[in-house]
Amino acid sequence: MSNGHGPVWSGSGSKLKAIQSTRINFVHILIGIAGLILGSLVYLIDRPPEQTYFVNNSKINISLFDTLPKLFGTIGNFLPDFLHVFSFILITAGLFSCKWKGYLIICLGWFFVDSAFELFQRFNTLPLRIIPDWFEGIPFLENTKNYFQKGTFDTIDLVAIICGTATAFFVILITKRADHKC
Repeated sequence: MSNGHGPVWSGSGSKLKAIQSTRINFVHILIGIAGLILGSLVYLIDRPPEQTYFVNNSKINISLFDTLPKLFGTIGNFLPDFLHVFSFILITAGLFSCKWKGYLIICLGWFFVDSAFELFQRFNTLPLRIIPDWFEGIPFLENTKNYFQKGTFDTIDLVAIICGTATAFFVILITKRADHKC
């Protein structure tokens, strides 16, 4: 039995069993996390640490740049853009398992977010004007102005975002749970 809100107990006498009814799709979440890990490897191995906020500001040296041979080559230039949108779509879809229209909305939402960040690297007047000064003292947010001032717009990154979005939607549809009838 399922009420859509969590485990429901059913059975007779002392033989009770929990029937798990959850809307979370752990397959989507795990694929998304794997994508984030792969994307992080690009920054750890193929890019100089001073070019990556989380590597450069780490308390310990986590960079493997110049320690290992470049692992990703040319694909490493746009793979993070592909994996970022792909992974966050999968993680969001895993947390909010829904019908295909809901998945489409999730995909389009992340597509627009990632595309806006890429476009604002080229047309940075607006974001630089609206970023509040108090971001400077907050970890992660303190790098926001720098991201738009020094970030490099690349059309190939937009193509990677489009491909990451489409791939995520396809992966969602082939790994969706049968009980959600998407």
